[in-house]
Amino acid sequence: MADDAGLETQLCSEHFGSGEALGCRATADGSLQWEVGGWRWWGLSRAFTVKPEGRDAGEVGAPRAPSPPLSGLQAVFLPQGFPDSVSPDYLPYQLWDSVQAFASSLSGSLATQAVLLGIGVGNAKATVSAATATWLVKDSTGMLGRIVFAWWKGSKLDCNAKQWRLFADILNDVAMFLEIMAPVYPICFTMTVSTSNLAKCIVSVAGGATRAALTVHQARRNNMADVSAKDSSQETLVNLAGLLVSLLMLPLVSGCPGFSLGCFFFLTALHIYANYRAVRSLVMETLNEGRLRLVLRHYLQRGEVLDPTAANRMEPLWTGFWPAPSLSLGVPLHRLVSSVFELQQLVEGHQEPYLLCWDQSRNQVQVVLNQKAGPKTVLRAATHGLMLGALQGDGPLPAELEELRNQVQAGPKKESWVIVKETHQVLDMLFPKFLKGLQDAGWKTEKHQLEVDEWRATWLLSPEKKVL
Repeated sequence: MADDAGLETQLCSEHFGSGEALGCRATADGSLQWEVGGWRWWGLSRAFTVKPEGRDAGEVGAPRAPSPPLSGLQAVFLPQGFPDSVSPDYLPYQLWDSVQAFASSLSGSLATQAVLLGIGVGNAKATVSAATATWLVKDSTGMLGRIVFAWWKGSKLDCNAKQWRLFADILNDVAMFLEIMAPVYPICFTMTVSTSNLAKCIVSVAGGATRAALTVHQARRNNMADVSAKDSSQETLVNLAGLLVSLLMLPLVSGCPGFSLGCFFFLTALHIYANYRAVRSLVMETLNEGRLRLVLRHYLQRGEVLDPTAANRMEPLWTGFWPAPSLSLGVPLHRLVSSVFELQQLVEGHQEPYLLCWDQSRNQVQVVLNQKAGPKTVLRAATHGLMLGALQGDGPLPAELEELRNQVQAGPKKESWVIVKETHQVLDMLFPKFLKGLQDAGWKTEKHQLEVDEWRATWLLSPEKKVL
């Protein structure tokens, strides 16, 4: 009876990642028996018996879960510990990203064929020196463009990674279209392919930088290198498949320019759609200006905080290339004040480690940050600036803000700094609840993706100044 009881008692269990647990029981002869309930997709079930050390060691191997055929592919192309080691949006994003990469690979083959034709491959009158000169001009233009774009927009790519990712892929389609059309106008060929290569170098900077930002979001076990490496493996596999299909496709379209152009437009449409679906599937849990604006507007109108999934679904992806800056964080103090009186006005009523200047006519907010300002201070300052913008908009607001909005829309009876001072008092009551709602809804408030410049300042503050 004791032996039977031992067989029924589970001594221990183990599992690999999120896989099914293997239970361990003792048998009558003192060996261990490992049992697994079966793979959910394959319906397999198996038990393993491990003898005590030194007894028939060669007859029985170590307990091992059954390996379905897909498990080998998972180990090669997915991060270790998948799906627990990555964000929930990893799989849908990677599936759509693979579709867009496949379409882009085929479009790139058509574009490369057109460039080679324009350079003179297959033309007995073409010279090597002319082709080399064209290629050098094309490459040098792209290199300069890469440096300029990284200087111009490099600090903004983290804040709007989804938007810039989509922009980069659309620009890549434009670049390939230029390459396909370049042989049609031989007199402008060098200028056209140089412009195309300039666009492709911008794509390389924007795409690579935003992919790094998305890797930070998707890696959940300090496994950025593994996620990035497996993404590279997936892309290599997709490009290999695209190469094989291109070998079959190019002979069919090479003699028919109209058919080739039709295939390109079809692949471009597929590429843009897959990119849109990939970017739309991402759920970022950190706040940038766009997501914070959506969440704050919903909170002021309904008293509820949108969760990351809902806010990301509503976030606009088609942003302007030169957006009007309605909120500027980390601006230099010398830009806002030129006299002691102006400095006193700006400081008055600010008990937080930031100073806020509001231009009502342009609805523009500029924020000076103190040396001690942390992430929550920056979040509060951004909330303050967007709340001031809401005073000039429509829609229901809390009673305290509704009264201020009536004053603002009635005319310039109060100066901006007086309105800013009064909104500080409203925010003292509203922001702690809003911050708690963000945290409860699943937002990561200990960090943000707000665009913040590097200027910091110090000024005489009242003793009751708070530091977040």
